[in-house]
Amino acid sequence: MATHTIVTIVGSLRKESFSLKIANALAKLAPASLKLDVTTLESISFFNQDLEANPPADWLAFREKLQQSNGVLFITPEYNRSIPGVLKNAIDVGSRPYGKSSFLGKPVGIISNSPGALGGVNAAKHLQNILPGIAGPILGQPEIYLNGIGDAFDDKGQLTKEAVQKVLQQYIGAFAAFIEKQNGR
Repeated sequence: MATHTIVTIVGSLRKESFSLKIANALAKLAPASLKLDVTTLESISFFNQDLEANPPADWLAFREKLQQSNGVLFITPEYNRSIPGVLKNAIDVGSRPYGKSSFLGKPVGIISNSPGALGGVNAAKHLQNILPGIAGPILGQPEIYLNGIGDAFDDKGQLTKEAVQKVLQQYIGAFAAFIEKQNGR
């Protein structure tokens, strides 16, 4: 069985972010067919079209990572009923130059989260609006909006909430099958 590398983009810069903890938990829960490359965004400089002729090294490294992957998994909180600016910036960097998106053809998964009741559903829906045309197919089912995530981890960042672990296990299993199908295996 082939191992598929999945760039797992954490949509938050916060050191103790729930998105980062979810990404790390998923990396442990993933089946052997997936290798989740947990990717934080603090090193990606702001997109500026003036720099496209001579892109910064951090843009090139991010684009290359995406191009060499077998898929992309976005894990994001919701900020002001949308995705965080740092995540939108990474999407802009990865999708340029025009017509040469590094996300193109890559199967995509989306997980949103919030300590609140709605689980970041607006952020997930915004990603579903942004990604068509610059990325590959998006896993439609199951959808996953993790609400009340604030008490799901211990002080070491380990997932302790059994209900969340069960949902993540189901999702990563479905995502692995989706990746297999999309990558022709």
